[in-house]
Amino acid sequence: MERGKTARALLLAGLLLAGGIGLKCEYASAEERTSDLPGLTYDHSMELIYAQNFSVDYYEGEYALITIKDGGRFLVVPEGAAIPEGLDPDIVTIQQPVQEIYLVAAAAMDLFRAVDGLGAIGLSGTQEDSWYIPEAREAMEQGEILYAGKYSAPDYELILKEGCDLAIESTMIYHTPEVKEKLEEFGIPVLVENSSYESHPLGRTEWMKLYAVLLDKEEQAEAVFEKQAEKLKAVESEEETDKTVAFFYISSNGYANVRKSGDYVSKMIDLAGGAYIFQDLGDTENALSTMNMQMEEFYAGAKEADYIIYNSTIDGELQDLQGLLGKNPLLKDFKAVKEGQVWCTTQNLYQETTSLADMIVDIHTILTEEEPEDQQNFIYRLK
Repeated sequence: MERGKTARALLLAGLLLAGGIGLKCEYASAEERTSDLPGLTYDHSMELIYAQNFSVDYYEGEYALITIKDGGRFLVVPEGAAIPEGLDPDIVTIQQPVQEIYLVAAAAMDLFRAVDGLGAIGLSGTQEDSWYIPEAREAMEQGEILYAGKYSAPDYELILKEGCDLAIESTMIYHTPEVKEKLEEFGIPVLVENSSYESHPLGRTEWMKLYAVLLDKEEQAEAVFEKQAEKLKAVESEEETDKTVAFFYISSNGYANVRKSGDYVSKMIDLAGGAYIFQDLGDTENALSTMNMQMEEFYAGAKEADYIIYNSTIDGELQDLQGLLGKNPLLKDFKAVKEGQVWCTTQNLYQETTSLADMIVDIHTILTEEEPEDQQNFIYRLK
């Protein structure tokens, strides 16, 4: 029990220090957050609970300034309104209505879906058969969303033909900066979303509020987000457990790929009342959220974990326990395997960014119920 309490206390302290509980984003000073822009008068700022990597400031006349940490500033200009003169050259303007988005950041699709905003997406950087969001797959099947190439090889001809008015890229675009430059040369604003850098799970979900600003759907986003926040609060109000959890997958070259201790998945485990088995793993300077471990090292660290959750989102869902044991015979000696506490994620987990609180509830359920259902929302038992 003490280990679970310690993990929860450390998590809360970290979030408070980072400004995650109702504090303003620290990358913008108070003066910057409340200052007027040329031709615009500051009104108020969006209140964020968990997200740390963006802010939204509203100005009179329904203008909104989106600031993304290490990702630039974007002034959302209402339909029919004039673009203010004298803006800082680093501020990119996005004129509403936004209705032909080239969406490359796959994690954002579910956030648009949650606010009934798929109609604003006309182009996708993910092919039809790679979507686990039914609405997105169906929209592509019906030709409402067209495949326009992945982040490194966009179909510029199609993008221009369709009248793309905004490209939303993941941070992978920084590996091919020439693509970003080319899109901008065509006059297409490029917004690089970095929700993957949010340390709190619901920080990722809260990015739906940013996309809602583009579509004038802030109220819908607030309602959807509040439901997820309420689910998390319900779990947090319950007693912690002393159960330890290993979350990993076996790579094609035989390594155990695990989450770092500060990653959002390990924090989901802590928030669910458990304790991630690797409490002090990985350096903070490396932005990667996972790392590879030799199986012998993984065996030593995770053999006594009370629960195993296998991450199927990389190499596909496992059908049974034998499928897991076939990846490495050392796993048969794990405590969780012997006690029948081996679970596997569904492949839609990472794409359904709106439902991370549901995943926390899933983990909490298997940790606390004596006989939990074998099939939860995002995890299922391997037998």
